[in-house]
Amino acid sequence: MKLSNKGKIWISSICFIIGFMIAILFETNQSVELRDTRDSWEIRTALQQEQEIQQNLYNEIAASEALLQEYEKQPERQQMESLTESIELLKEQAGLTEIQGSGVIVTLQPIFQMDDSYQEYPELTAELLQFLINQLNDYGAAHMAIEQERLINITPIRNVNGRVYVNNSPIGSLPVEIYVLTDDPERMINHIEVSESNDYFALENMEIITEQVTELVLPKFDETIDLGGLDVLESQEEGES
Repeated sequence: MKLSNKGKIWISSICFIIGFMIAILFETNQSVELRDTRDSWEIRTALQQEQEIQQNLYNEIAASEALLQEYEKQPERQQMESLTESIELLKEQAGLTEIQGSGVIVTLQPIFQMDDSYQEYPELTAELLQFLINQLNDYGAAHMAIEQERLINITPIRNVNGRVYVNNSPIGSLPVEIYVLTDDPERMINHIEVSESNDYFALENMEIITEQVTELVLPKFDETIDLGGLDVLESQEEGES
């Protein structure tokens, strides 16, 4: 079936956005090691993980190409509706929409010694926070937010002038809450309770507290992401209205 020029531009714009969303989903944050060296086993494991990520990306590209072939067999209006639905699903998976579900609230709070010695107020570092986020991902986290900052796969966690920034916002001093959506909250809590993260945080006079909740609402990622062809798409939608 031949498409009009208007339809071709509209579908091309949506395909561009789908590709961009897939790129967001598979962009990986650099894992933070708390040790200065890694042995050969750890290096091989990291390499294997990167290869698995690449293979998953290739599979997604192949699936997208097959999906586009199916779209081409549909009437123009049905193509647009199907592509729009795909975009909404990808936006949810990429963290660009508000989402809710069951999960765990992970609270990082200070530990104060029960003596008369002077103790500085514990300070969270980006390295410790990133290490914990990596572990939560390993334990089955589907979506996360730190305070009111939604985490997506391109979220930076870094130290800036002695403060921890998530995305482009400081998260403040302890206590800090991490909101985690997961299919199995109890299993995640069990993993956290025996995790080596507890030892790392205890060395810095901090502790990890967990709470299982039946309903969590995570905000959407609300910072600007350049979608390139989005302006073209919006102009087409305005022309149709």
